[in-house]
Amino acid sequence: MSTGPDRKIVTVLLPEDEFTHVPDPVPNYNESMYLNGFDLENEVGAWFRIGNRVNEGYAEMTVCVYLPDGRVGFTYARPKIDNNDAMAAGGLVIEVVEPFEHLTIAYDGRLCLLDDPRQMADPRNAFKNNPMVECEARLEVTGVSPMYGGLPQYEDGSPIETDAENSFAKAHYEQHTAVNGTIVVGEETITLDGFGLRDKSWGPRYWQAIDWYRWLPMTFGPDFAMMLSIVTRNGEQSTGGMVLEGDEYHRVRECRVESDFDDDGYQTAMRCWARTDHDEYEIEGEVLSLIPLRNRRNTGDGQVLHTRITEGMTRFTCNGRTGMGMSEYLDQVDPTRLDDHPAS
Repeated sequence: MSTGPDRKIVTVLLPEDEFTHVPDPVPNYNESMYLNGFDLENEVGAWFRIGNRVNEGYAEMTVCVYLPDGRVGFTYARPKIDNNDAMAAGGLVIEVVEPFEHLTIAYDGRLCLLDDPRQMADPRNAFKNNPMVECEARLEVTGVSPMYGGLPQYEDGSPIETDAENSFAKAHYEQHTAVNGTIVVGEETITLDGFGLRDKSWGPRYWQAIDWYRWLPMTFGPDFAMMLSIVTRNGEQSTGGMVLEGDEYHRVRECRVESDFDDDGYQTAMRCWARTDHDEYEIEGEVLSLIPLRNRRNTGDGQVLHTRITEGMTRFTCNGRTGMGMSEYLDQVDPTRLDDHPAS
């Protein structure tokens, strides 16, 4: 068996990967599912995430609903868990009906209803000063594309060793989807008939393991969608993603994202370029509604690392078509590591 630097790496994705895995024996093991969906006609949408950190005894559960007129319903919790058997925590349940084809989302709980979502930059006061309302979500999620990604491993099946302390995920895959159903927020009902993207990852994760990223999933219809990604880790930048044309994905070989920011450092618009072996694309994005979120981690030696993640529901245009999606911008705001608002 070859053990040198030329060992071939392959990416493997099996139907059983849609379900939960046996956790790695590391403190920061995280297995997460994320799903979003947007209705272009009504310019509303939502995203949902569960991240099981079973070795730390809790799950990360997030629900975010983009309502008309820029309002946002939001909640985040860390419910206790003692196993990694399911994606179900804090009132949110994500179930796999048929691997690679059909999932369901159900949420029964409360959301903080924000007329000004930017208040969530200070979550303690945001939850204190805004009303909590009941929410019920029932969504059907069906694949409109192939799967993209999986678990990288050596061709002989042996695993690739990772440094848990500096890992963001050892496996990751994505798929563009159709999303249909209803979300009730207080007295308001959203009927969602649109498209989105879902992803899953598992393995060790710290949100502070990378310097910054720009993640832009977008869908223009069941036959045209894309995801652009720019990630900077230890000062080195990598780009990637894929474009769905018809029923086939084409890997993004290069991409650029030039962003406009407001005085708070939140993205307001972007101009993007991407190249595959198939074509080149120019995309423009306009952020319609944005909520700033954060993750803090105490390193145990008195240092607190602070990650900001701005989640923008964004309208995109490309090739004469209009679509919807997300602009998710992650930045480390620790001034000893890098500038708060790196150019992108």
